[in-house]
Amino acid sequence: MTHLLGLAGVLSISFSAVFIRLAAVSPVTAVFFRALYAVPVLLVIRQWRRSVDSRDRRARWLAFASGVILAVDLAFWHESIAFVGAGLGTVIANVQVAFIALAGWMLYDERPTGRTLALLALVLVGIVLTSGLARQGAYGEAPVLGVVFGVMAGASYAAYLLMFRAASQRAVPPVGPLLDSTFGLAAGAVCVSVFDVGFSLVPQWPAHEWLLALAIGGQVVGWLLIVHALARLPALETSILLLVQPVFALLWGRLLFAEQLSPVQWGGTLLVLAAVAIISTGRVTRPATPSAVATSAARR
Repeated sequence: MTHLLGLAGVLSISFSAVFIRLAAVSPVTAVFFRALYAVPVLLVIRQWRRSVDSRDRRARWLAFASGVILAVDLAFWHESIAFVGAGLGTVIANVQVAFIALAGWMLYDERPTGRTLALLALVLVGIVLTSGLARQGAYGEAPVLGVVFGVMAGASYAAYLLMFRAASQRAVPPVGPLLDSTFGLAAGAVCVSVFDVGFSLVPQWPAHEWLLALAIGGQVVGWLLIVHALARLPALETSILLLVQPVFALLWGRLLFAEQLSPVQWGGTLLVLAAVAIISTGRVTRPATPSAVATSAARR
């Protein structure tokens, strides 16, 4: 059931790139209003559910800080979408699985199996191919630059997932951590707005109709479902589940925007998705060594 709820959340957030492209506002503007429109909805849900939140101050601040990191991630991701489209931009940003695996290995001794490492190498090769290798016919205004921003988004996304997972470990309703993170998202957007010359606080229609849909469909509904899974599944398993998102995003990009990838880009995309599908069918990490378990326990 946890996996099904997580998958439903991923399906919901797969429309995010579509809403961002339709809104056609600057990257940080989209990030800020995504948070601003989501906060009152989350407050109503928390009040309606009469949620009892037993998290300590550290967990609350960690959730807030994860939102600040998410603002950086989304700013990079929105730039990538502008350069390579909704579908391809979402595929590239999901290189987060490689950063998650590396962080899990370094911080928690969640050592990837040899099979996982080989497949992650294929993921990275696929990411390079999605740039179109600067060849004529590659889809996107600036494919190479889009890949650079996408990889930076992937690194930031991995940091967000690890921080938010740590902030959501207690058995509390998901609306609490998500609300704190969304406040952090708004604050982070304000901080990075100085780097966005197109940032605007003036609502414009119909752009903000799409931003409202982004806030409710992605930030509220999608992430409430994903948070439920995030607190109950291993970090790498959750990040792999999130990699279903680009499958849907490619479909929406093709159907709604007629995004036509070059053969090289399609090859890279299929390599990424195939490798991820294979990773998800078996064990992704080796059991931690006794010394690593003792070290992890000492950190807590």
